[in-house]
Amino acid sequence: MTDHPFQCRCVLCHDYGDRDEADRMDLTVIGHVQQHGWHVVMVPEDEIGPGFAYTIGLAHTHGGPELAMFGLDVHAMHRMLNSLGEKSAAGEALADGQNHPDVVAGHRVALRQVDRGWYRTFFGQAIGFYRRPPLPVLQVAWPDAEGRFHWDEQADERHRESQPQLWLPPRDHPVGIWTTEL
Repeated sequence: MTDHPFQCRCVLCHDYGDRDEADRMDLTVIGHVQQHGWHVVMVPEDEIGPGFAYTIGLAHTHGGPELAMFGLDVHAMHRMLNSLGEKSAAGEALADGQNHPDVVAGHRVALRQVDRGWYRTFFGQAIGFYRRPPLPVLQVAWPDAEGRFHWDEQADERHRESQPQLWLPPRDHPVGIWTTEL
């Protein structure tokens, strides 16, 4: 168990009586968290929508928030989330409103606090690991080639739709590909 303000309720810190029911994916997540400190879930792009990736284990291991990215190749997002995860592992506090210049070559990323209303839509495996929200989650937003983020009005429509605005409650999110499941 870790020594930080986050009250971890994960399957490693508490025996919920169902450890013998863990499936292969659960065991993979647990193994990666134990061995590396976190796991990255990668959901590839499909006919429903763009891909996304998120971490599980940063809160357990390092007391930092979990991280989520959307709209790029899942392998690229995996590398970027690992880069930020290494910052968390080194003791850097990742928080809402921060910019990090060294995650995407030549561009900064911005961190935004995810509204809890999105957890079940996107972070089911994390809920399965931690068992009960709230768990801290930050969206890692990436800019277009001109350095504009998807909430900037000057960003082209394709970039604005490439990532959700998860800091908004689901009911306030603009209708689009990210809200079709709701």
